[in-house]
Amino acid sequence: MNTMKNKIILLILVLSVNIILLYAHNQPATNHYIIYPAPLGESLSQYYKVSVEGENVPVYRVKVAPKEQEGRWKAMDDKKNSAKYYEEAAFAYFDMNDEVNITVTTNEEIRSVTILPSSAGILTNTEDKSMSFKIKSPINLTIEINGEWVRSLHLFANPFEKDVPDQNDPNVIYFGPGIHDVSNLVIGDNKIVYIAGGAIVRGIIESDESFTISDYSGLKRYSPSFEIRGQNITFRGRGIIDGSLCPTHSRFMVHVEGSDINLEGIILRDASHWTIPVRRSDRVHIDNLKLLGYRANSDGIDICNSRDVLVENCFIRTLDDLVVVKSDKGDGETKNIVTRRCVLWNEVAHALSIGAEISEDVENVIFEDCDIIHDKGREWALRIFQSDAGRVKNVRFENLRIEEVQRFISLWINESFWTRDDERGHIQGVEFKDIFAIGNLLNIELTGYNKEHLVEDVLFQNVTFNKKTIATGDVQTNHFVKNIIVQR
Repeated sequence: MNTMKNKIILLILVLSVNIILLYAHNQPATNHYIIYPAPLGESLSQYYKVSVEGENVPVYRVKVAPKEQEGRWKAMDDKKNSAKYYEEAAFAYFDMNDEVNITVTTNEEIRSVTILPSSAGILTNTEDKSMSFKIKSPINLTIEINGEWVRSLHLFANPFEKDVPDQNDPNVIYFGPGIHDVSNLVIGDNKIVYIAGGAIVRGIIESDESFTISDYSGLKRYSPSFEIRGQNITFRGRGIIDGSLCPTHSRFMVHVEGSDINLEGIILRDASHWTIPVRRSDRVHIDNLKLLGYRANSDGIDICNSRDVLVENCFIRTLDDLVVVKSDKGDGETKNIVTRRCVLWNEVAHALSIGAEISEDVENVIFEDCDIIHDKGREWALRIFQSDAGRVKNVRFENLRIEEVQRFISLWINESFWTRDDERGHIQGVEFKDIFAIGNLLNIELTGYNKEHLVEDVLFQNVTFNKKTIATGDVQTNHFVKNIIVQR
């Protein structure tokens, strides 16, 4: 009898909390900020506390790549055990439309604070275990206290939402505040998926789901958690998609394949494989997404055989490539791709890159006005990695601020583990302009394959390393590189 009574009391409590969350979400904003309560059952950070204008903001836990290089390498290479290699960081989010004062409190005395990107120019006040600062507009920040850069706090300040979808609209798939489970959801023409602030949508594996075995990892592969397939589709909100219940390599998180697609605002935590693959698509806009992943091949955004794609205002801290452009054989060209105003944290692979899979032509790609706040990778921060037969043409890396780099720039044509074509390709017309980088060793490599497969027509203009402008002698080339210009 007491057991039944306790179950009824617990059910009433859960319903009451979710009703409160739903009511709070649907109220008009009377402040210049909006805070979304965490859903019941979500375990929050015990180390950080955050407040906006004196009101507490939930601080969520998130697994991130290990501090030690060996652990990061194992997380990438040991696919079956990848999920064992991690540490824990945290994040908080809210909306704002005017200046706000933010306070962060920790469990220890604060001796030093670093807020990244440095280009944000944030000034702080510190007292005992708390620090405070103001921000005037939406921004994605990383806060590192007492030199702790791995277990950092990510703060996502969003703009106010406009035209929030009506949950009663038959074309709207609405996830309200609370915790929801999704195995495989296919989204078709003219649909809107809305994940409200205070919602967590967990990717799961159903017991009767079909799967294949990956030739690459030997692990089970299932359909994506969300499949966007069609035209005029929107995927947006302020809530969280969580992949932690999916085994490593089991699912893409949000697969995009269609035209006139918009993704905006959500947080994607712990992808088991690629977070957002965009394949065979046209006119895709990805805005203000926050991606946090630590497992093998948890790429951020992979743009494959697609055209007119814009990625902007995103934060990405994933184990594998952050924003990467590819072109698989037989699936059409990749053209007119822009990535701008993003904050990036590179753990193992590439920050901004094209390749390695480039079987079809890639043309008109721009990476601009981005901050790479950490680069811990064994690959390259900025790279065109050509090991197939396609031609890469008209690429621009511009106005980039790299606060830490291991391996700086590479344009490379050769065979690799990823090679699928018999012939090699070509790289032509690449510009590096107004790039600021800090690192221990300056390394810039340009490597062509042979006299028919060249790297050519490359411009370096106002590229600085440790505050010194690079010179022609800083660019390492082989015999199959031609027409290189280095300007101050």
